[in-house]
Amino acid sequence: IVSTQNPYCLISRAYDNALDETCHRLNVGLLAYSPLGFGLLTGKYDRDGIHSPDAPRGRMSLFDRMKSQRWGLDAALAAAKRYNALALDHGLTPTQLALAFCYRSWRVASTIIGVTTLAQLDEDLDAWNVQLSDEVLAACDAIRLEMRDPAN
Repeated sequence: IVSTQNPYCLISRAYDNALDETCHRLNVGLLAYSPLGFGLLTGKYDRDGIHSPDAPRGRMSLFDRMKSQRWGLDAALAAAKRYNALALDHGLTPTQLALAFCYRSWRVASTIIGVTTLAQLDEDLDAWNVQLSDEVLAACDAIRLEMRDPAN
């Protein structure tokens, strides 16, 4: 085994509960699946959620099956809103925070992103250059300690 493809993002960090260390010791890379939490970590669902008729068009608002799974849990959206607000408080977009968190983690060999527009692709690629401060990383860990992993 040379890699594993697991969900990994700010709202789904179960991989950090010892699987990260095991894979590191065995030289197994993580291909982080859904580093934007199925769009929750972009901020687009912050205002109207995923159940409202006014919800932005996206996988989470269009497909009832998605709403009933881990990414559609109220706790996952609440945690995503906290991370998204943290990003904005530090002059970042929610996407920049979410992707930079994954891009810079020693746990992550690569990320698997999904985009529907060229603008989304540009923003995802531009996030590669974002460096998160120790203060922002500490705040991410504080949110995780409080809300744990709501999308697991």
